[in-house]
Amino acid sequence: MKPFGTLLPFDEALRIIDDHITPIGRIEKLGLDACLGRVLAEDVVAVRSNPPFDRAAMDGYAVKARDTFGTSRGSPRMLGVVDVIYAGEKPQSRVAHGECIQIATGAVMPAGADAVVMIEDVSREADHIKVLKPVYPGANLARAGEDIKKGETVLSEGQVLDPGKVGVLASQGMRRVPVYHRPGVAVIPTGEEIAENSKKLKPGQVYDINSYTISAVVSENGGVALRFGIVGDTQKELRDAVAAASAADLVVFTGGSSVGEKDLLFGILKEEGEVLFHGIQVKPGKPTMFALVRGKPFLGMPGYPTSCLINAYLLLLPALRKMAHLPSKRGVVISASLGERVSGSVGRRQFLPVQMEGDKAMPLFKESGAITGIARADGYIIIPENIDILEKGEPVTVILF
Repeated sequence: MKPFGTLLPFDEALRIIDDHITPIGRIEKLGLDACLGRVLAEDVVAVRSNPPFDRAAMDGYAVKARDTFGTSRGSPRMLGVVDVIYAGEKPQSRVAHGECIQIATGAVMPAGADAVVMIEDVSREADHIKVLKPVYPGANLARAGEDIKKGETVLSEGQVLDPGKVGVLASQGMRRVPVYHRPGVAVIPTGEEIAENSKKLKPGQVYDINSYTISAVVSENGGVALRFGIVGDTQKELRDAVAAASAADLVVFTGGSSVGEKDLLFGILKEEGEVLFHGIQVKPGKPTMFALVRGKPFLGMPGYPTSCLINAYLLLLPALRKMAHLPSKRGVVISASLGERVSGSVGRRQFLPVQMEGDKAMPLFKESGAITGIARADGYIIIPENIDILEKGEPVTVILF
């Protein structure tokens, strides 16, 4: 057994990772129906105004506003209906004094008209209407360019495309959208004790959990998971995996990061590149390591599922979101009281999964090899390095997943 070196404070480990993560610069163009959730790679300047013409905002009658002044239900004014315009049609008539044109919502305003009287504010009699309520110039219509003016920047580089922003792109007739590539993340499970879930377990084996949970974190946070097959605890297999993974933007190994006789990853990464830290003052997840190999960031995660997943949330997730040009993910924070007495881990910051029961935070941590605790967790609490015991009923802050 080889001992850990000096354990790094959690905040320092987070800073080192952040310092060595660079946002992806590659750009691809996607169809409008495939860009939801992607990050815009260029500013979008409007090539046309929206709406491109003055249009009715209500069903009703296009009029000269001054022809309606002074009207009321007790003193209506008669106007002659000279035409009708539906959405998508070009007006064939103009509005003169004493006249109006029936118009549908979204239809082009005819020449001569400067307002729309809503249909519920008129009484129709054959080819005439009685106006029962006055309107002012500009009432119930949308002016050309009221929403978007040609030449203005309507979306900026770095914005995440949600449904509303996709609508802005559609308003400009865009068919292909420049977005940043999603970072490819090689996820490599290691260890003779784990097996693919399609195979029969041998004595002493369990099914691989970590590559699936890590891949889920990657997919949920703007990356593309490139899940490798299980790599055995041999120098050759691990070296081959390091070489094969170098085409990815980020590499995550699970297992093999501790200090046992078969935990070979540290030595290989040290020979192939530079190990920036190995061991963090946290519980769970002490054996986590971070290295650079030929300029590529490598994260070595603990093999136990709870340790692996919690550290993925804490370390991999922010790195991945930065690489993918996504904003930092800030969990919702709530106040609660601790449902049970728990022990801290003096000298190590503890991230303890909890389940909310009313206003109580119930600790769920079993042991690092279990997955059900974190699967049922609503979030976690942080127990600082200098805390030995938190008593039942103490106020705590819960960071929700």
